[in-house]
Parts: sequence; C-alpha cells; structure tokens
Amino acid sequence: MRGLTGAGPVRARSTARTASTATAVLAAAVLFAGGCGASGTGARDEGPARVDGGAGPASPATAPTPTPDRVDAVRLIKGDPAVSAEVKRELKPCVADEYPVDVSYGNLTGEARDDVVVNVLTCGDAVGIGAYVYRPQGDGYVNVFSAEEPPVYAEMDRGDLVVTKQVYDRGDPVSSPSGEVVITYRWISGRFAEKYRTHNEYGPVAGAVPTPAPEEG
Repeated sequence: MRGLTGAGPVRARSTARTASTATAVLAAAVLFAGGCGASGTGARDEGPARVDGGAGPASPATAPTPTPDRVDAVRLIKGDPAVSAEVKRELKPCVADEYPVDVSYGNLTGEARDDVVVNVLTCGDAVGIGAYVYRPQGDGYVNVFSAEEPPVYAEMDRGDLVVTKQVYDRGDPVSSPSGEVVITYRWISGRFAEKYRTHNEYGPVAGAVPTPAPEEG
C-alpha cells in the first residue's frame, strides 16, 4: 500500500514536470514564432520613414527680380547737352502729357545698376529720331551712346546694344522702307565698339501688278 501511495506523488510530479516541459516548449515556440515574425520585417519596417513621392524635395526660394529705378526719360533727354537741339525741339507730348519715348532697362556696361536705353520717336508715324544709352554714374546718369540719323531705333539683346537704321530709296513712303541696317555694339574698354553689321533688303509687300490682257476686237 505504501508503494502505491508513494507512486502517486511521483507520477503527479512526473506529470506536472511533463506538463511544465510542454508548456515551456510551447512558450518557446510562441516566442520563436514571434521572433521570426519580428525579424521578417525587422529593420526594414523600423528603418527611415519613407517620404511621399508626391511631395518631392523642397524647392529653394527664388529671390524676386529687383525693380529697376525708373528715370524721367524726358527730363534726361532735355537736360543732356549731347542731345541735338533738333531732337529736343521735336520731343513734344503727343496726347496730354504723353511723350513719344521708349525706355528700356538692362545691363550693357557692367555696372551694378541698370543702364537705360531711350528712343525718341515722332508722334504721327513713330519714326525714331534719336537713340541714346545712359550709364549710371553717382546719383545720376551719363550719356555713353547717341545715334541721331533717323529713322533709328536701339534695343538691348543679351548684353549687346543693337541699333537698327531704316533705309529708304527715292519715293519710298515712311511706312515702307526698302531695307534696314542692323549694327551690334558691345561695351569694350569703356565704350561701345561695333561688332557686327548686317544689311537686310525688304521685298515688295505685294507682287507685281499683272498687265491686263488686251481686249479682243
């Protein structure tokens, strides 16, 4: 009877040990499975956060283009001793206080401030009678280029000064010149030097008038 009584606790301990061992194995399996699941995505899931492709990198702020200092072109022309008396006399308001002048700002001479190109035109047909370039100097401007052989017009083109002179043959109306001479100047050693010159001839706007066929008798 003692043996049977003694065997009971032994079996109970053995059964408890077996259950405990099974529980430990099961827990280890669960931990192993959990570990595998964590390592499956591991560092990739917890790596650097992905940036939404639609946002893209931030663009640097673009500095606004400074507005050029506006000049009183009429006052500049009338007070310039290099401008002929004839051009000053022709510089009159066309309507009310509107003067026939075209003004352009840009860098032609390499100064920190913009140079100024002024074209003086006639009121009726807008023919250029004078083209001038003013370079900033101190608090004002100085005349560094003049062209007063009408018709003439000056423009800025990628840092160069381009002057166009219309060419008329005898009998050409003001509105229909026969061609033009285009001269490109570049600022070199403190002055504008001629770099290129082209001559363009215009064709007739309309074709030759056909001679009417003789009437049959």
